[in-house]
Amino acid sequence: MELLEVRNLSKYYKTFSLENISFTLPKGYIMGYVGQNGAGKSTTLNLITNICKCNGGEIYVNGITCMEDEIHYKEYIGYIGDEFYFPDNFRVRDIRRVMGDFYSSFSTEKFDELTKRWKLDEKLQLKEFSRGMKVKLMFASVLARDTKLLVLDEATNGLDPVVRAEVLKLLQEYIADGERSVIFSTHILSDLEQIADYVYFIHEGKTVLYDSKDDLMESFLLVKGERRAISARLQKELIGIIDNAYGFEAILPSDKADLLTNEFHFEKPTIDQIVIHYIDEKER
Repeated sequence: MELLEVRNLSKYYKTFSLENISFTLPKGYIMGYVGQNGAGKSTTLNLITNICKCNGGEIYVNGITCMEDEIHYKEYIGYIGDEFYFPDNFRVRDIRRVMGDFYSSFSTEKFDELTKRWKLDEKLQLKEFSRGMKVKLMFASVLARDTKLLVLDEATNGLDPVVRAEVLKLLQEYIADGERSVIFSTHILSDLEQIADYVYFIHEGKTVLYDSKDDLMESFLLVKGERRAISARLQKELIGIIDNAYGFEAILPSDKADLLTNEFHFEKPTIDQIVIHYIDEKER
């Protein structure tokens, strides 16, 4: 069963439009949602969490829409963004009390287990917490609930590599029972290569690429060489040609590999490289 289903989602502002975004995310999987700043990532995630309303389309979480059953819909979702959303003068005990009052599925035992595991000091005000401690506290508050979908919007921004590795491990633990899923927006695309099962690439409010991570990476080649060696046929197929001190670099659909001669070097690209070259192509 699809845990998250987005159908023809649209949102219109004066200076930006999100147009006909559609995808599904099965239970037990992680989706990386990628694109430049202003591409529409946060808008999409805000629509999924019902922070704002769409102008068109439908969103199903665990088989229901927010209009059908708002309470259960919102209970299913856990959200963590790049900004800390708890008051600075709170302490850990205040988060425990507020979350327990607000969410019926909130487990104080699970919350306490996580805060002790991460050594989050009960005596300190939250303004004294480091960025990493604040992110861990947000995760503790969400993971102590019985959620089905974890929505992360740049949640790993500004974290050191050790804390980021802990967060990625948490996400894999979260989906381990095969009943829960994660949609994860981040600029650190190397993180997605470690944990994502699907990648959705959005640019200027429109879909560019959507596939499983492995199929996406197998669908392209990273090509390097000298400009003079590019034939007219190859020129038409190369995506995002970027000149450098040694010649050029671009990506090429794998099914066009027969256009390459021994004058070129090619290899499997990273997700980061695919995104960079597609953005370069689009902006031209």
